[in-house]
Amino acid sequence: MNMADFSSIAPILMVSLAACATMLAEAFRKQDDRAAGVWFGVFGLIGLAGAIVTSIFSHWNHSMLGFGVISIDNFTVFFNVMLCAIGILTILLSIGNAERDHLPSGEYYTLMLFAIAGMMMMASTTDLLVIFIALEVMSLGVYVMTAIKRSSAEGVEAGFKYFVLGAFSSAFFLYGIAMAHAVSGTTKLDEIGMRIASSSLDPSILLILSMVLLIVGFAFKVGAVPFHMWVPDAYQGAPTLVTGFMSTGVKVAAMAAFVRVFLSAFEPLRIEWIPILSVIAALTMILGTVVGVAQTSVKRMLAYSSVAHAGYLLVGLVAASTAGKAAILFYLVAYSVTNLGAFGVLAALTSGDRPHDDVRDFAGMWKERPGLSALLTVFLLSLGGFPPMVGFIGKWYIFNAAIQEGMYTLAILGVLTSVVSVFFYLRVVVMMYMSDETAPEHRPAVSAVTTAGLLLALIAVIYLGVLPGGLLSIAADSVASIF
Repeated sequence: MNMADFSSIAPILMVSLAACATMLAEAFRKQDDRAAGVWFGVFGLIGLAGAIVTSIFSHWNHSMLGFGVISIDNFTVFFNVMLCAIGILTILLSIGNAERDHLPSGEYYTLMLFAIAGMMMMASTTDLLVIFIALEVMSLGVYVMTAIKRSSAEGVEAGFKYFVLGAFSSAFFLYGIAMAHAVSGTTKLDEIGMRIASSSLDPSILLILSMVLLIVGFAFKVGAVPFHMWVPDAYQGAPTLVTGFMSTGVKVAAMAAFVRVFLSAFEPLRIEWIPILSVIAALTMILGTVVGVAQTSVKRMLAYSSVAHAGYLLVGLVAASTAGKAAILFYLVAYSVTNLGAFGVLAALTSGDRPHDDVRDFAGMWKERPGLSALLTVFLLSLGGFPPMVGFIGKWYIFNAAIQEGMYTLAILGVLTSVVSVFFYLRVVVMMYMSDETAPEHRPAVSAVTTAGLLLALIAVIYLGVLPGGLLSIAADSVASIF
């Protein structure tokens, strides 16, 4: 391996080394040293910041590594930077809050970093088997993080359910890979695409089954209907910080692989998979919105909100014109910074074993925490699609791409479900500002590091909503590099 190849895989190596350093530091940590958690977070920040820098430098070094299974292109760089940014923001929101929530900080940061390394590999690989390996590296870390709070029976149950259902989805995905290999004789995406395109006009039953099984595997990871069953339980049972991380990082990594597989290798079968994904997208938007309205738990409400947003992303995948492809990447950034900000506020309000989760817990919150109330309002309005926040721009690009492709039904459904979803976002805002009641529980102080993380999310939400052109241009250049 020459220096150019080494520099290209340096981002994943740096995140992995930061995870190993954190794990090693945990082994030598004194049992009563609570300040060590801050240093574990610092190790993670250094590794992730280094990965961003090396990713940007590898922007000019387009290459294929590892016998052609790792692609270093603009698409890879875009997702490496986004995933590392999600990790940095999560760590900023975690320092101080993780210890207060009684999470074992050494294991917490180590698992997060290894999961991010798996996510980065998912976004960069061009081989179905390596995608599967990367998916399992990511998933195992997230499974354990879901149940990391051993004193919480709800968290342990959520982790177990997530693990069992995830094992089933992995089996479907692996069977899909096996069938693709049986038909094409390879697991490399570019070779699969060429052999499908050069074959007869009617695809074989085995190839259609492979496509369907791969859709099942990806749909599970992004939380699309009817493979969303794990989402509400896992989101509610996991610690709030973990919920914020997996609601963004897992979805981003899964969509990166989803886009690379279906808009490159399975592009010749577009006529076959568009109807399937269109139905899944429509059901996902409807169910996520309708069931979300009935929730009284804010975490479950945001879980069903996440399901609905997966539907919007699938609309972008189905309407994959030039504008639609870039809209998917832009929407992932918009959703990630907004959702992390919302969960960051919830984590800042959590007090030990008393989760700040019920809608009534927010009654009169603006009187005690005007700053956090204002931040949460901005993040919720962005999720609902209010201008000038980035959530509005993201939805506009997605629905505009659907209209350009003549998919008016999906665009109308997207707009209608967005309007309905405003109800459950505004319900929390109304409770904070217009309720005469005041929640009785104590709301803890917010650390300076957490405040910095929330302000970074706020700046991104406002800036990208007012000036989205730069990011959209970068997204368009990035997604064009995989075709």
